Amino acid sequence: MSGHSKWSTIKHKKGAADAKRGKIFTKLIKEITIAARMGGGDIDSNPRLRSAVSAAKSQNMPKDNLERAIKKGTGELEGVEYEEMSYEGYGPGGVAVLVECLTDNKNRTVADVRYIFSKAGGNIGTDGCVSWMFDKRGLICVAKSESDEDTLMEVGLDAGAEDVKDEGDCFEIITAPEDFEAVKEAIENASIKIDLAEVTMIPQTQTRLEGKEAEQMIRFMEALDDCDDIQKFYSNADIPDEVLNAM
Repeated sequence: MSGHSKWSTIKHKKGAADAKRGKIFTKLIKEITIAARMGGGDIDSNPRLRSAVSAAKSQNMPKDNLERAIKKGTGELEGVEYEEMSYEGYGPGGVAVLVECLTDNKNRTVADVRYIFSKAGGNIGTDGCVSWMFDKRGLICVAKSESDEDTLMEVGLDAGAEDVKDEGDCFEIITAPEDFEAVKEAIENASIKIDLAEVTMIPQTQTRLEGKEAEQMIRFMEALDDCDDIQKFYSNADIPDEVLNAM
C-alpha cells in the first residue's frame, strides 16, 4: 500500500475522535458544495456528490450541514464560490506529490502551498512534472477481519474491479474510476464493512523513505492536512509501518 493510502486509512480510523474534526467538516463541505455546483444536487445522478456525501456521513456530519452545503452548491442558498486548483512537486527524499485544492482566494492558497513544500525541503514543480507517475483509480480497503480474499475476489471482480491485493492487515480492491460506485455498492450489498473508499491517484512506482526522511514526510503530510484549502494530496512515498503507526 502506498504511503498515502496508509495515511488515509489511519486518518479514517482516527476520524471519530480526531481533534481536527472541524477541519475535516470544512473540507467535506467544500467538496459537497462544488460537486453540487458542477453536477447538480441529485445524489443519484451525480457520482462526485454521492461520493462526497458518503464521506461526510462516514464522519457523522449532521444532516443539516449536508443539506445546506448542497443548496449552496445549487444556488438555493447564498455561499462562497470555490475554485479548483492543483499543484505538483517534490517532497522529502524527492518523492512525487500531487495536491488538489478548493479555494476562494488563489493568492493565499499558492502562498500557503509553496510555504508547506519549502518548509519540508521540497518544491513545487511545473504542471505535468509528476502527474504522469500516477493513475486515477478507485480504491476500497476492507479489513481482513471483515472478509476473506476469495469472497472479495468473487464479489469485487464480478462487479468490475480490476484487482484485489493483500496489503497486510487489509485487502485493497482497485477499480477503474467509472466502476468504483458499482464495486463499492456490491461489496456493501454483500454485508462487508468498508474501511476506506475513494477515487484516488495511485502511484505507478514508489519511493522508499527511511529514518529522518520518513519522519519529515509525515510532518509534511500533517502540514498538508492542516491547510484548509488543500482537499487531497497524493504521493509515491513508501513509509515504513512502524513510522506511520508511531505518529
